[in-house]
Amino acid sequence: MAECMHNCSSCSGCSNCSNCLTLTEAELSMLQQLGEIPFLPVARRADSMNPIYLEDQKHSVEEYSAILQVLEQKGLITLDYDLPIKGFHDQRYHDFPVVGSFALSARGQQVLELLDVQGIQ
Repeated sequence: MAECMHNCSSCSGCSNCSNCLTLTEAELSMLQQLGEIPFLPVARRADSMNPIYLEDQKHSVEEYSAILQVLEQKGLITLDYDLPIKGFHDQRYHDFPVVGSFALSARGQQVLELLDVQGIQ
């Protein structure tokens, strides 16, 4: 997406101004996936706050962890370890003591809508 023209000095995607947001291809792909599937599973270890996402293998577990953390910092998704997906029982997540879900935030939904209107891929 476009670089910030407002000189807020924080244009690594931090959203210090309303017109400034930078997304990597991986971040954009995750947002688009959430546009199709509203809730996705996330887990974490008891001794770590790093999110674990195992639904896709395009990236490593560590890369997905970083992607989710950055999207949350940008205010585009919410990670909720208190709200697991109802009826979700996947053996891949069985070894993790904390299993929840993540979804688009209101800002994330707005970004997806703008991308759709502007035709950015």
